[in-house]
Formats: sequence, C-alpha cells, structure tokens
Amino acid sequence: MVTATFRFYEELNAFLAPGRRGHEFACLCARAATTKHMIEALGVPHTEVELVLVNGESVDFGHLLQEGDRLAVYPKFEAFDITPLLRVRERSLRSVRFVADAHLGGLARLLRLTGYDTLYDNHFGDAQIEVLALEQGRIVLTRDRELLKCRSITHGCYVHALRAEQQLLEVFRRLDLARAARPFTRCLSCNAPLQPVEKARVTALLPPSVRERHQRFSLCPGCGRVFWEGSHWRRMREFVDKLLATVS
Repeated sequence: MVTATFRFYEELNAFLAPGRRGHEFACLCARAATTKHMIEALGVPHTEVELVLVNGESVDFGHLLQEGDRLAVYPKFEAFDITPLLRVRERSLRSVRFVADAHLGGLARLLRLTGYDTLYDNHFGDAQIEVLALEQGRIVLTRDRELLKCRSITHGCYVHALRAEQQLLEVFRRLDLARAARPFTRCLSCNAPLQPVEKARVTALLPPSVRERHQRFSLCPGCGRVFWEGSHWRRMREFVDKLLATVS
C-alpha cells in the first residue's frame, strides 16, 4: 500500500464524503492504483474531471500512484484555457451531441428544443447507453454516477438539478452550449432535424384555424409531425430567449 494526498476542487467536492470536502486528505492506495482508479474509488466519476496534477505535473488517468504523491483534481475550467496542459482525455469531441438516461426525458426534450442532437428512450439500459456513447461519440447525461465510471465512456456529465428547466440551465452553463444553440431545428419527439415544407404539402394535416392564420411550416421527416409558429411556439420562444440571456 502507498499513501497519497488528494485535493478536489469546486463542484467535484459534491461527490465526496462530507469530511473530505474542501481540503486535503490522505488516503491509502494499492501499489498498482492509477489516478482514475482512486478518483472513482473516492466517488468522483472520471467524466467529471478535466485536469489532474500529481506533484504539480499534469498526468493522465493511467498514471500509477507512488508513496507521498500529492494530487490536485479539477473539473471543467470555465474562465481560462488550459489546452497547453496535458488533458486526461486524448481528444475533445468534434461535435456536441448527447445520449440521456431514462431519468432525463424532460432534459432531452429541452435540449432538442435548443437544437442539440439528443438520443433518449426510457427503455435505454446502461449497456446500450455505453454503446451509443462509444460508437456515435455522444456525451452521456445521467444522474447515475456509476454509469459515468464505465471505462469506455470518455465524455459525460452528471446532472445535479432535479427539474428539467434547471437541468438545462446547468448543462448549458457547464458545457458552454449557448454559442452553438439552434432553437427549433429538431423534432422534440424523435430528435430528427426539421425541414421547411410548403404549405400545400401539409394542408390536409392542419387544423382549420392553423390553415387560415399561418403560412410557414416545418416537417419532421422522422415521425411526420408538422410545426408552425403558434401560441405554443411563442411560449417556447420566450423560454429559450430567457435561457440564452441568462447564460450569455
């Protein structure tokens, strides 16, 4: 066994036992323990970690811990760029898209509202989410920290908030999503990109009052739903505008 000293910063402390939050603490480690193994053994999913310093030097998750090592573990940095340092992951994702677990259906719908490709099915099991994240390069959104400890999941976000609106605000702030948001470009039900459609093509699908008042429509090629800028759209527009004003 070896003894190492740990210090976790900012929101990572929420995953720790209360007596270990906000200060250094010593911990016994197996001789073959890696930084990833010990960080997760202490309760912090590796997907929540952006930078690990051992004795002041940046290391990856495979670094073997030695007697007397001092570890500083940091979450995602919002205020400054640390790209010159060695990150714990080999590379960033080229595009931002998500897969949400069974408890985050409301969040998935709101992410689609803001234009983000978000897979969700309340029948998704952990194994299926893991495969989707790996094969399609998706960020896992979950309230299950054990899911984020899966070795093959490299990008994930533990969602702390309980209500969907607050979850959306949390994810927008943590992942800096406002700049790439494209509201009203995806189907809220099936996630497919919406396509502009001529009124004549969808007239038979419209309620009489909508046929009289509206001229612009979008069609979902996945489920066949038709969208227009009615009163429900205006309420959603107000919600999105308020969200973007809050996080900008």
